[in-house]
Amino acid sequence: MSLNYLCTLSLPESWFEELGRRAPDVAIHRLAAGQEPDPELLDRLDMLHTSEWFPEASQVPRLRCVQLDTSGVDHVRRTTLWDTTIPIATLGGIAPVPMAEYAMMTVLELAHRMPLIERHRADRSWPTNADRLSTLTPRQLPGATLGIIGYGRIGREISRLATAFGMNVLGLSRTGSAAPAAEKFDTGRQTAGADRAEILPMSGLDEVMRRSDILVVVVPLTELTRDMIGARELGLLPAGALVVNIARGGIVDEQALLDRLRSGAIAGVALDVFDEEPLTAASAWWSEPGTLVTPHVAGLAPQYHAQTLDLVVENLSRLADGRPLVNEVDRVSGY
Repeated sequence: MSLNYLCTLSLPESWFEELGRRAPDVAIHRLAAGQEPDPELLDRLDMLHTSEWFPEASQVPRLRCVQLDTSGVDHVRRTTLWDTTIPIATLGGIAPVPMAEYAMMTVLELAHRMPLIERHRADRSWPTNADRLSTLTPRQLPGATLGIIGYGRIGREISRLATAFGMNVLGLSRTGSAAPAAEKFDTGRQTAGADRAEILPMSGLDEVMRRSDILVVVVPLTELTRDMIGARELGLLPAGALVVNIARGGIVDEQALLDRLRSGAIAGVALDVFDEEPLTAASAWWSEPGTLVTPHVAGLAPQYHAQTLDLVVENLSRLADGRPLVNEVDRVSGY
């Protein structure tokens, strides 16, 4: 008997054609934005492949798997599916390489004074030699300590890149180790060198904050991490620290971060995520000196379609065989 698969995503026609070739025993169904789902299909559905659309649990009595098109699951906790035993799998493993590259790109831009340089460009003003030396000399990265809040797959890849720049890496993880808790889907390069990082458990947050010349936040948004980094924690950072947030809004206190930046206690900030998205035109972050602002793009992957297809085919195969899914969410830890 074939599996019934329903996708709510706007993927290319060629993607579904290739899925049909690689999973010939799967009945492929699609739901366009704004389209009403067929109740009979929902009643016999095996896998739902979605990002933001979720039926009520009572509508999908035979559902055996939710395959998310996201790495985070904070939005799923608000649905009735979260309160069931239906396995939920994430897109984790596709984004570590681009997210780590983004993190290092922003670290380098902040270290090399790019926000100030871009202001000179916007004003068409060429600084004097004295101004260039006093305000545009880059800060030294070799020997600096990079703190990573959330030392999972993305954190390990950031660590690998930071180590290549001669930085010391200090990681914070729920388990207090760099070892993955369960089988995961990995498509990126190997993280050679990441094992040189010093890893602390969550109870070591204050120590990580005190020792981090540069702080990168990449931890999932869970009940444990919501409001994790507030004014008190930011106050522990060394003077002139840099902060990069590529996690989720709701983890770092944005107002406290803005206050520390404006006071000069924090020298630079890069934000790809915000408490409210899309970021409103009235937000101070758009024009705040010393900041880099991007519209939640750190996790966009160049080979997204091919890698997503690999993951869906793998989990359809596992579903048919009754094997555990790859990237299955642990509802206790929240990711």
